[in-house]
Amino acid sequence: MFRTITTALLFAALMGGTAMAETFEVQMLNKSGDQTMVFEPDFLRVAPGDIVKFVPTDKGHNAQSIKGMTPDSAEPFTGRLGKEIAVTFDTEGLYAIECKPHYAMGMVMTVVVGGATTAPADFLAGRIPPRAKARFEAQLSKL
Repeated sequence: MFRTITTALLFAALMGGTAMAETFEVQMLNKSGDQTMVFEPDFLRVAPGDIVKFVPTDKGHNAQSIKGMTPDSAEPFTGRLGKEIAVTFDTEGLYAIECKPHYAMGMVMTVVVGGATTAPADFLAGRIPPRAKARFEAQLSKL
């Protein structure tokens, strides 16, 4: 009995300091409500080490990071068209995500890793299609 209680307490103490990564699911859709070509949700705040699973609920979508719109030390990623991709976000900061075939139609989302409350000054500085830029601006207002 003593050994069981000691083992349970030791296990609890060891696990208490270890955060478990969460997994979030993002749907890639042709339509949601009155909007077309969307990620749902289009804005996520996650902790470092969390996983985001991008699911092409409707055909013809992918998820990929946008060059120049991720933290400097973050690994870029590119999902295959019509395939699910799970991405572990380890580096804190803001990540801009696009569906490559529908970028010009505004199919973008923002993932915030950690406690950022503002976007970097140059986050929207590159060449961004007008619909995508408008959606990014709406997403960043949630910071």
